[in-house]
Amino acid sequence: MRRWAMVLYVCLPAWAEKERLSEEERLALIRGLTAETAKAKVLIPRSKKPLTVSAKSVWDQAAWDAATKESGPAARLGELITVTKVDIKDDRIELELNYGLKSGRTWKDRVQVGVGGNTQPISRNDARATAGSYIAVVFDKKLTTLEVADVKRILAPVLDFDKHTVTENYMENIPAPIKKAIEDKRVIEGMDKDQVMAAVGRPLRKERRTVDGNDLEDWMYGRAPGKLTFVTFEGNKVAKVKEMYAGLGGSTAADLPVQ
Repeated sequence: MRRWAMVLYVCLPAWAEKERLSEEERLALIRGLTAETAKAKVLIPRSKKPLTVSAKSVWDQAAWDAATKESGPAARLGELITVTKVDIKDDRIELELNYGLKSGRTWKDRVQVGVGGNTQPISRNDARATAGSYIAVVFDKKLTTLEVADVKRILAPVLDFDKHTVTENYMENIPAPIKKAIEDKRVIEGMDKDQVMAAVGRPLRKERRTVDGNDLEDWMYGRAPGKLTFVTFEGNKVAKVKEMYAGLGGSTAADLPVQ
């Protein structure tokens, strides 16, 4: 009598072939997110309990508002915030922002050391240890595969991880006429000193004077022969801009027309 054997092959779907993130994937997420800086696109509250954002980029606005009323903001709209720690759990990734929100005193805060009567505490708490928060990206199942770009994409409505230079971040928040003047490398009235330096750089010379009780500061640009620009500040704002051409020997032509 012959015996027949039968072998069954069970084909699992791709998502079922892997039960959890590999150690390499976990390390890649931690390394890729830690120390990353993002710009707040909404007000980020301070909170000891992680503020949740779903895998579909949805967050509980009421819960975030309640956290803001209770503890205040960790980052306002447009401010930069840094990921200082990454914790990966079964169905979520928790990000510590600006060192989290820590309060209360520990035994270290009460211990002091020193010699000859001069003592100092061994704990050195600083302001940044109380101004942060936590955000948790929550998934509806255990994590099986995930990349840094996926996490940043999910958080895009609340945190902008795109790389912006300091100048780009600064330019986004200034009035359009001043922004245009900076792009054109020229100075106009109403600019502040930082905006003038962004437009035309540092002056060759500065002078202070008092006129009718007002303290003025003049910045001079250019050398003869060529265009000379005189920028007069009253306080931190440009009150007057004067331009002229200077020839050899110091002779000057008529003032340039106002642009």
